[in-house]
Amino acid sequence: MRKFILARHLLEIIPMRLQVFQHVAFEGPGEIARWARERGQDLAMTPWHDGAGAPDLAKVDGLIVMGGPMNIYEHRAHPWLPAEKEFLARALEQGRPVVGICLGAQLLADVLGGRVHQNPVKEIGWWPVKWRAAARTAPGWDFLPRASTPLHWHGDTFSLPPGAQWLAETGECPHQAFAWGRQALGLQFHLEANETSLKALIKNCGDELTPGGPKVQTAAKLRQGLARHQPGNLPLLWKLLDEWFR
Repeated sequence: MRKFILARHLLEIIPMRLQVFQHVAFEGPGEIARWARERGQDLAMTPWHDGAGAPDLAKVDGLIVMGGPMNIYEHRAHPWLPAEKEFLARALEQGRPVVGICLGAQLLADVLGGRVHQNPVKEIGWWPVKWRAAARTAPGWDFLPRASTPLHWHGDTFSLPPGAQWLAETGECPHQAFAWGRQALGLQFHLEANETSLKALIKNCGDELTPGGPKVQTAAKLRQGLARHQPGNLPLLWKLLDEWFR
């Protein structure tokens, strides 16, 4: 598979202490880790699933909240979920910038007053997302494309939190991305996917591909889609992270 090549943006990046919240061992930061290395950002991991506990908020400049196969309301199976939500609420109250991806976006929506619930269909695969015209013409969002084709792997969705800006949609799952001011960014999809992260998802969550569904791709199509679509997604991922954490 060809290597992804990204041009550096000519931005002044001030190094930040970014905490990555991880919910399962096989869903890490993916290409976000490469962005952090290139930008000189400090990434530290909090593996909630492994009993890590909350970090010291005073030592955290920003948060990146990753995905996971659990639901945000499965408190008995994952008793650390309430503590993570409480930490996210405190971080937002104290002005920390947060990016949430998939489960991370759902956790952000829940903390901010939205409702997380089952989507009518599962979305698993490389499916087009439309970036809404109202978002693309809003101040500070002119870099958004008309459409992207990121990796999806989710069965739940969320309502927009009060005061949130609706950024992206699909026909089967309208609320794909939102911004809450310039502080919380929720992405239901995976712009950070790479060969390692996709392989891990297929290995650990491949049972969700059978018997499939109208918006569920096969493992072969998932692998083909990485080379086809991800080179176009990575510049957008970097631009979003540059904007959120500068």
